Amino acid sequence: MEIKIVEEKGNRLEFEIDENTGFLNALKKELLNDDNVKVATYFVKHPLVGKPKMIVEADDPRKALNAAANRLKKLNDKFAEEVKKEIK
Repeated sequence: MEIKIVEEKGNRLEFEIDENTGFLNALKKELLNDDNVKVATYFVKHPLVGKPKMIVEADDPRKALNAAANRLKKLNDKFAEEVKKEIK
């Protein structure tokens, strides 16, 4: 996964990410669970052209993004454990 910072000004971070919208939707939802995040959204100019861009506005957008990614990782790990238990 490749992340490229497009713009960072004050409490706003915009980055381009080489990932599908399913992942971005999960990240957006997790970011919005954080009370310090004011805006979390993404857009794709066209599905066949370019990479999706995500915008995060928060007290500390880098910290919020890192925390959301860690929460998603824990959730994914828990899901993987449950699948392994059920499918032996």
